Amino acid sequence: MSGRFVSLEGGEGVGKSTQTARLAEALEARGLHVVVTREPGGSEGAEAIRGLLMQGEVTRWSPHAEALLFAAARADHVEKRIRPAIEAGHWVLCDRYIDSTRAYQGGQGIDDAAILALHGFGSKGLLPDRTLLLTLPEGAGADRALERDGGVADRFGARGPEFHAEVAAAFARIADAEGDRVRRVDARGTPEDVTQRLIDALADLLP
Repeated sequence: MSGRFVSLEGGEGVGKSTQTARLAEALEARGLHVVVTREPGGSEGAEAIRGLLMQGEVTRWSPHAEALLFAAARADHVEKRIRPAIEAGHWVLCDRYIDSTRAYQGGQGIDDAAILALHGFGSKGLLPDRTLLLTLPEGAGADRALERDGGVADRFGARGPEFHAEVAAAFARIADAEGDRVRRVDARGTPEDVTQRLIDALADLLP
């Protein structure tokens, strides 16, 4: 059985972590072996870099420094965890991947081609077989995220509404340009409803 690589993307509070876990359960119920991971993180080296990226003041790193740190974390994650799992025939579900860097750091003025060039060097250009972009109406995700985190946001969640609008617009551009890989999934409704939509968006890849 050939492995598959699926990423879940979206802005703050759209339910990526919850739905990654639910989707893994649904796929395992179909007899697939699923590896669940996240970015930044997922390997020992990448988790160390995650601490640098997610903690501290919003201005701790410049957008260029963030892009380099994300690329370094991803390179270790791909080499140590993602590629070996795919090659072993497993399904890999990743909570965020390269498209988050394109949306978040790209939304701060970093050229998309430069981000993809870093990805080509560090992670040999590995892209998911399918990217599931969870979407909510503007502002709804930020409200959810604050409820989830008890009103204390990380370095990215703490940024203002204009920043998050730019992120949403960047995700939309990626989805429009790469529709064969990226599928939008409405994140409204019950968790069960959303999980079913994710399964539906993977139907052509399922055995």
